[in-house]
Order: sequence, then C-alpha cells, then structure tokens
Amino acid sequence: MAAELLHAPLRGAYCDLSELTAARFAAQHLQWRQLRRARALQSGMRRSALRGRGLEFEEVRAYQAGDDVRTIDWRVTARSGRAFTKLFREERERPLLLAVDQRQPMYFGSRYCLKAKLAAWLGAVLAWRGIDEGDRVGGLVFGNDARRDIRPRRNRRTVLAWLQALHEFNHRLDHHTLLDDAAGSLQAALTNLERIARPGSSVVLISDLSGADQLPLAERLSRIARHCETTVILVADPLEQELPPPGQYGVTDGRQRLLIDTGDAELRARFAAAAEARHRALRQTLASIGVPLLSAATSLPPLAGLTQPRVHA
Repeated sequence: MAAELLHAPLRGAYCDLSELTAARFAAQHLQWRQLRRARALQSGMRRSALRGRGLEFEEVRAYQAGDDVRTIDWRVTARSGRAFTKLFREERERPLLLAVDQRQPMYFGSRYCLKAKLAAWLGAVLAWRGIDEGDRVGGLVFGNDARRDIRPRRNRRTVLAWLQALHEFNHRLDHHTLLDDAAGSLQAALTNLERIARPGSSVVLISDLSGADQLPLAERLSRIARHCETTVILVADPLEQELPPPGQYGVTDGRQRLLIDTGDAELRARFAAAAEARHRALRQTLASIGVPLLSAATSLPPLAGLTQPRVHA
C-alpha cells in the first residue's frame, strides 16, 4: 500500500487504525528533516532556521581567525589567558507537534477521499517520520467543539495514542455534523496550540483553514512561529477551486438544498476567481510572518505536495 500511495490518491471517507499504522511504511519515503532544512533556507531573512533550543552546546576550543566573537567563552578565556570559543551542534531531538483539523468542513471530498481522511493520514505519516528521525512526537487533534492533545514523547506508545485520537475524531464526522462557527472553532484550536507549543518545537498545522478569512490569522500564527518552527499544510479539494463540468447539481449544507447550474460561464469564472483570490491572500498572509505553506489535495497522491516547500516572499 505504501508504494501505491506514492503514485495514487487515498480513497474512502474514513481512515481506520490499520491505515494509520501502515502509514509508517509510507513515512520512509518522506525526507522530512531535509525538507525542514530546505524550507528554512528558502525563508530568507524573515525567520530563523533555528528557534528556541535549536542549538546545543558541545565543547570549547581555541579561538581561530574567522570565529564569531559572540561565541567566545569569556570564563574559559579569563582563566586560561587565551581566547576560547564555544562550539554548538544542532539539537537532533526536537519536539514535533502536529495539529490536525477534523472539523465539519473537512468532511468533504469530490474525488477519491474526504479532506478529513487525508489530514488524519498525513498526521500519522509525519508522526511516524518524526519518531524515525529521533524526535519527540505529540499532537493536537481538534473537531467542531472538542480537542485532544498528546504530550510529545519519543516512544511508540505515544504515536499509537496519537493514531487512536485521529481515528476517534475522524469517525465522529458524518452528514449530520454541523458547524455554525468555523472561525470560532479555528481560533479556539490555535489558542490551544499556542498554549501547548513549547519554544524550540516544530509545529505543523494540517487543515483546510475554514474560517481563517474571518480571523487575524497572521497575528495568531505569528505568536507560535516566533518561538517554534511552524509549517502549514493546506488540505484542499479540486471542487473548491473550480466548479464541475456544465450541468445541474444538487448541493446542501446539511440544512438547505439548492440546485446549481454550472453551465453559466460567468458563474464559473467568478467562482474560480474568488478561489484564487482566497489562496493568494492566504499565501501572502503566511509569507508575511515567514510560515511556509505546503499543500495536499484529495485528487493527488497524498505525499505529492510535501516534496517541495512552497514559500512565497
């Protein structure tokens, strides 16, 4: 199955534990640490590649021409009478905190799978990849009015607890599930994420960001990104960017049912333009605070958008 997912989309409405567990094999094909480094290099002067506890002291050695004077160890220098400088290495074990959206707007998909299933599967893949790379892994899964957080730890039991939370929240969704306040539920999730994200962590938000246009999104995410390496994976469906082929389609929001005629060329153009404007505004918002944007689509292989970071200055 892992090999198939490198070339084919996910399928189905819901995830199950066996799929989330098997995601460990697909995770072996995702070079997440290299992606994080490449992303940091592309972020320019807006953000640092190393946040919080990103560096760990290793040793001191005699000062050499070209060393940064800010790393001089003045105590050792004073005792020895010779200049010594501190050497650091990048901390290998960094807490990885995954935030996965399982709200009602994620219960949508026009092709192979629902956005909620894709988000849950990506949350599982990144958890397994983090454990394989020696990170402590935890997460926050949030629904319409409920959230559960898993404290980052570096063991298989924590990952299995995370998979169980993803499975449970994913299976709460059905066509009867309604969400009256998308902005409020997203704001509550970001508030909780800010509370549990410790400085020096790597934070990944996996969501369709429904309700984000009604929030000061840059303000909320910037407070997290100030101390954590933060990434957003936007989960989308093709029907959100472009109307289906000309014809009459019945649509419902769970309360009302309408008939839409997509043969109207002007309607199709307005819909596509509005979708592009929303995506452009989101890219600009995230770029303004130095948060990289990756993408995942229900119509594509699930790891396709995670191979190259999309950072817009």
